[in-house]
Amino acid sequence: MADWIILAAISLVSCCVAIQWLLPRRGRRDDSYGLFTNSSLFDTVFLFDGDRLISHSDIALAGFERVSGWADLRRLLQRDFPTFPETPEVVRDQGNLVVSAIDCTVEREVVCEWIDGIVRVQLRETPKAKHAGLRDPNDPIRLAMDRAPYPVWLLTSSNRIRWCNAAYVALVRKARGLDADLTAPLFPAPQDESRPGGKSRVSVDVAGSSSRLWFDLTQIEHDEGRLCYAVDVNAIVQAETAQRKFVQTMTKTFAQLSIGLAIFDRNRQLALFNPALIDLTSLPPDFLSCRPSLSSFFDRLRDQHMMPEPKNYRSWRRQMNDLLEAAEDGEYQETWSLPSGSVYSVSGRPHPDGAVAFLFEDITAEITLTRRFRSEMDLMQSILDKLADAIAVFADDGTLALTNYAYQKLWGDTGEVGFQTDTVMAVTRSWQDRCVATPILGEIRDFVEMRDDRVEWTAEIQMRNGTALDCTVTPMQNGATIVRFAIDTKLLDSLRTQQISA
Repeated sequence: MADWIILAAISLVSCCVAIQWLLPRRGRRDDSYGLFTNSSLFDTVFLFDGDRLISHSDIALAGFERVSGWADLRRLLQRDFPTFPETPEVVRDQGNLVVSAIDCTVEREVVCEWIDGIVRVQLRETPKAKHAGLRDPNDPIRLAMDRAPYPVWLLTSSNRIRWCNAAYVALVRKARGLDADLTAPLFPAPQDESRPGGKSRVSVDVAGSSSRLWFDLTQIEHDEGRLCYAVDVNAIVQAETAQRKFVQTMTKTFAQLSIGLAIFDRNRQLALFNPALIDLTSLPPDFLSCRPSLSSFFDRLRDQHMMPEPKNYRSWRRQMNDLLEAAEDGEYQETWSLPSGSVYSVSGRPHPDGAVAFLFEDITAEITLTRRFRSEMDLMQSILDKLADAIAVFADDGTLALTNYAYQKLWGDTGEVGFQTDTVMAVTRSWQDRCVATPILGEIRDFVEMRDDRVEWTAEIQMRNGTALDCTVTPMQNGATIVRFAIDTKLLDSLRTQQISA
């Protein structure tokens, strides 16, 4: 009987020694800690017999529920160690298991060991961290991920974060605070799930602020879920926003213009247009809003009969190429006479960064007025040409503005009939060369240059060939003057009679 008592005592002492060996040396209790503070579960050891906790180191679990089984410990660790085994059988099957923290900046890990049917779970500092400051400096891939300047993380099929790098952790804490749950995805799931590896632009709200952070998100399928990469594009988004505001400001400014404006970017796509372009070209707004190419734009104009009709399509394409080259040099300027009777002035101008701008101006009224004026002038000229008297009209500035056919025949002027640019001084000198000396021509010159007290008067002059002329000077409105020369037939007959008698 005594032998059995001695054997039981020896066994009890051995068990106590084994437990003391499994458990770390006890330290002073610390009731103020979190999971990753300096004293939080640091070097803590739990012993499990199956799912049941049989012992643990003397560390208080302030702020957490009491651990009484494997499920309690897993619930305690899952936020920061999401790959902690669901059951002790996983440890039994693998023998030893090291679980890394989701936050790669935390130099701690959970070590699970199977020792003669007992599962020993220890939270400890990573061995390499004490010496190198890295989790595993011998793993260049892990090192590259941890030190990457852009967020990288592993997303499981259940939409939870299993691993992330330091940049992702810093982003989560910036957006959600220092106590944010790293296992909860920060980025929204991409809308287009049918494009594996595709890039999508997403934004992240910053807690306590109205600002948003923008990233280009790329997701790649992996055996354990999806590897995700985010690239900061805030500078690009800000530049695009500033560009849109600038375009909107320009659009509001150009909206007041009556001239149609179409600006094509370096890729020859429509980048900007104003409402006047819609009114002038009758192109649908939805078509213009889709940013058509330059060739599509002019093809549509051709289909809408808003361009001069070309002889054939090949010459039309050649004309479009010439148009673009001329616009890039700033030399394109044409007047389009449309089948509807409208007349457009179209010009092309180069813009910075390879862009090209086209201006469309409706000059129908101006052209109509010009044509009407020319028609009236032609009618007046034809009437004057039918008169027997020679007519010369001087403008208010003293230049010869209009003559008729009789004038050209009388004075031998070979210039263009109807429009002259000679001054009254030059004209009277040419008259003087063909006339007998007389002060009348000087008086005509003075009268044309006068501005006040002008009344009609008449005088006689004689040409060197013997032709007698009745000269009538008549003032007109706006300072113009009409000089009319009529051949004196009575005096001419008398001179002819005298010559016959002699």
